[in-house]
Amino acid sequence: MVFGELWAQKSLVLENEAVKMRWENSAMGWQIKTLSVKKGSSWVALKIPSGENTLLFSAEKPKMTPDSVFKSITGETFPGEAYHYQTKQWAESTNPVSLNTAGKAFHFFAKNGKQIKTNQLSFETENEVAKITTEWNFDPQFPTDIWVKQTLTPKTAGYFSLATPTLAPVSEADMAWVSVPGYFQGNYIQPNFALAYAYGHGAPALPVVYRERSASTLSPLVTTKSGITISLMPDPDLCRDPWEKDKNTMHAWNVGLSHKNRKSQITPTLYFPVLGEPKSELKAGETVSYSFRYSLIAGDWFKAINHAVYDIFQLKQSLALRQSKQSLTDRIQKMHHYLTDPKTSLWNIEEYKGLKIGAQSYLGGVIGSNKDAMKNSDYGAMWMLANATQDTLLTKKVLPYALNFKIVQQITDEGFFKGALAGQYYLAKSKRFTEEWGEVVEPIAVTYYTMLDLGNILLFEPNNTSLRNLLSSGAEWLLKNQKSDGSWAVAYDRKNEQELFRDIKDVRPTFYGLLVAYRILKDPKYLAAAQKGADWFVKNAVETGGFLGVCGDARYAPDFATAQSAQALLDLYDFTQKEKYKNAAITAAKVYTTSIYTHPIPNRNPKTVNGSSREDWEIAQAGLSFEHGGIFGSSNSQGPIQLASHAGLFLRMFQLTKEPIFADLARAGVWGRDAFVDAKTSVASYYWQAMNRGAGPYPHHAWWQIGWITDYLMSEAEVRSNGQVKFPRGFVTPKVGPHQSYGFEAGLINGTKAKLIVDENLVKIDNPTIDYLLAESEQKDKLFVILLNNRSQATDFQVTINGKSYKKQLAGAGFDVMTVAK
Repeated sequence: MVFGELWAQKSLVLENEAVKMRWENSAMGWQIKTLSVKKGSSWVALKIPSGENTLLFSAEKPKMTPDSVFKSITGETFPGEAYHYQTKQWAESTNPVSLNTAGKAFHFFAKNGKQIKTNQLSFETENEVAKITTEWNFDPQFPTDIWVKQTLTPKTAGYFSLATPTLAPVSEADMAWVSVPGYFQGNYIQPNFALAYAYGHGAPALPVVYRERSASTLSPLVTTKSGITISLMPDPDLCRDPWEKDKNTMHAWNVGLSHKNRKSQITPTLYFPVLGEPKSELKAGETVSYSFRYSLIAGDWFKAINHAVYDIFQLKQSLALRQSKQSLTDRIQKMHHYLTDPKTSLWNIEEYKGLKIGAQSYLGGVIGSNKDAMKNSDYGAMWMLANATQDTLLTKKVLPYALNFKIVQQITDEGFFKGALAGQYYLAKSKRFTEEWGEVVEPIAVTYYTMLDLGNILLFEPNNTSLRNLLSSGAEWLLKNQKSDGSWAVAYDRKNEQELFRDIKDVRPTFYGLLVAYRILKDPKYLAAAQKGADWFVKNAVETGGFLGVCGDARYAPDFATAQSAQALLDLYDFTQKEKYKNAAITAAKVYTTSIYTHPIPNRNPKTVNGSSREDWEIAQAGLSFEHGGIFGSSNSQGPIQLASHAGLFLRMFQLTKEPIFADLARAGVWGRDAFVDAKTSVASYYWQAMNRGAGPYPHHAWWQIGWITDYLMSEAEVRSNGQVKFPRGFVTPKVGPHQSYGFEAGLINGTKAKLIVDENLVKIDNPTIDYLLAESEQKDKLFVILLNNRSQATDFQVTINGKSYKKQLAGAGFDVMTVAK
C-alpha cells in the first residue's frame, strides 16, 4: 500500500489483550466506534465511544479576573466577606480560564488517519488557527495504558491550549465514581456550584479546570457502573516543579486537570498548555508537543490510583531515596527539652476565674486577637510524655496549668450551651475564650476539646471525678443536640443560639465524642448515639465521598478530619465488631490516600534552599499530606504540611488490608524529612513553603509532632513484629489527624507486660536511620529496646545500652527487639 492510500483507510484499530479500540472514517472525520476493556474472561464495551478533539484559542491573553458570582444553597453570595483568606483563591478559581469559558473552542474529529504500524496510529487535522497531529500506541509495559502524543503548530499568533481527546464520555446515570484527586471525589453531580467546587460535596456540574498545586495525584478519573475506570496521566516531565532551582515555584501552572471536557461531558481531561499561562503564548509556526496516557482498568478508582502512584509516579523508587539525618527518636527527645523551656515553647500562665491556666502562645490568625491568643494542642501527647519521662518540669510546671486551662474551657453556666466549649483559644488581654473565626460553638469542637482531650487525660487519671463530670457534661450536650437523623449542626451562634452554616452538612466525625464517653463512662446510651451518628456519617460522607474540614479560618474546607473519620470508624468497629464500620473505615482511609502528594517524582537533582544545598528528594512534596486541599485549602498558597498524623493510621490500614500503598505512603511522609526540621529545636515547620524555619507562630505544634511520631513508631513496631509488640491506644488528637496516645496502660512485648518509657540516657545508636522505642517490664527487671530501620536499604549500626555496645544489622524497614536485664 502506498503512502497516499494510508489516509484513505475506512477503519483503524488498536488492539491488545486488555483493550480494543476501533476508529471509523466518516463525513465528520475519524471517530471511535467501539471501545472495549477486558474484565475477567469477558469484554466490557464503553457505551458512548467518541474520539472528539478540542482546541482552545484566544487571540488575546484571557482575563484573569472573575466575571461570575455564585451563591450557596441558602442564597448568600459565596464565600462571604468574612473569609478573606479564601477571597483570592476563590477569585482565581472562578476566572474564565478556571471555569473553562475562556477562548474559542474548536471541536473536531481528525480529518486524516493512518496506521503507521501494528498498534500505532497517527491522526492529523487543520483548521483556521492551527494544525494538530496525534499519535496513539500501547505502552509495552502496561497493556491497559494507551500512550498519546499531540503536536500543535499554530498558523497565527495567540494563546493555545490542547485538550486530551475524549475517549468515551460517561453519562451521569452510568457514573459510579469521579475524581480529580486532591480536589474532590464522589458518586454524583452536585448542581450547586459552591458546594461542589469549594467542598467537593458532589462533582461540579461545570467543566472547571484545576491547578496542579492542590492535585495530589495528577490523574483525573471516572469509574463506570460496569466496573471500568478511565483515568488520565500526563507525562511526569510536564508537571510543575514546586522548587525548580533556588526558589518557590509551586504556583506555576503547566497542566490543567478536569473531570469533564469543554462540552461538560463526564470524561477525565487534561489541558496543555493552560490557556493564558506562559507556555500557551505561541507564534505562527512555533510547535508545541506534549504526551500523556489513558489508562483503562477493569477495576475501581483505588486500583487506578495505585497504578498511577506506583507505575507512573514511582512511589517505591522515590521512597528508596529517603535517608534520615536525624532519628525520629532523637527529635522526640529534643522537643521534650524545647517544650519544658518556657522561653522556647512560648509557655504562658494567666489568671482566669481564680485559677492559674497555662497554654502556649498562638500567633496565627484568630478574630479578636491582639497577639495574646493562647492554645494547647495534644493533651494525649502531653500526658503520654510526662508519664513516660516522669519529668517534674512537665508533671509540676506544665500539666497542672494545662489541666486548669481545660477545666475552664468548658461552659458551665446554665442555658443552651452548658457543657459545650467556650473556645479553642484564650485571649489573655480580654480574658475570654473564643473560636478561630468568630463567636461560634461547634459540636465538633466539643468532641475535640472536651471529649478527646478529657478522654485522653482520663486514660492516665481514671479516678479523677471532676474530669469525669466534665466529660459527662460534654457528652450530654452532644446527645441533646444530636438531630433525629443522627447528625449535628456545623455550628451555632454564641450570641443568639441559632444554627450557622446551613449550606454545608457536618460530614465530620463528631460522633466520635460519644464513643469516648462510652469508653470512659460505660453508659450504653452513648454507644447507641455514637452508632446513630456514625450510620448517618457513613451514608452522607463515606459513601458519597463528601467530607468537611475543621479549620474555621478556611470555612471548613475538607482536611485531615477525613483521616480522623477513618480512625473513628475503626475504633467504633473495635467496640461493636460490626463489619460495616470496618469497611467504612477502610473506604475513608482509601479516600485519604488522595490527600497525599505523589508528584513530582523525587530525584537527586541539586537545588539551593535558602542558601543551603539540598537534593530534590529532601524537599519533595511527594509523600506529604495537606492541611486542607481543594480550591480553598492552604495547599494552594503554602503547600503540604509536615504533620504526618495519618502515618500510624495508614500502617494500621496496611495491617488490616495488606494494601502496600498505605505503608509506603506513611513512610514516604516520615522518612528523611530533615530539610524541614529546625536544627536548634528539632521542631519541624508546619507548611512546606516554610522549609526549616521551625515552629514559627505555632509552638504548640511540637506536641502534635511528639504525638504523631510516637504513634507512627508504635504502629511500625506492631506491624513489623506481626503483633508481638502491641500497646493499647488512646483517643485521636483534636483537629490535625488520627494519631493516638499511648502509655496509660502496659502493653505486651513478646508476651511480657511492659510499660512505655522515654529515657535519652539509656540508649545510643550511631546511625540516624535507626529509631527505637523503650519499655520496661512490669517487674522492672527487663529493658526492651525496640529497633526500627526506617529506610529501604539494609543498615549496619552500633547500639549502646547502659554503656555496653552491640553491633547490629537490620534489613530495609527491618525490626528487632533487644531484651536487656536491668
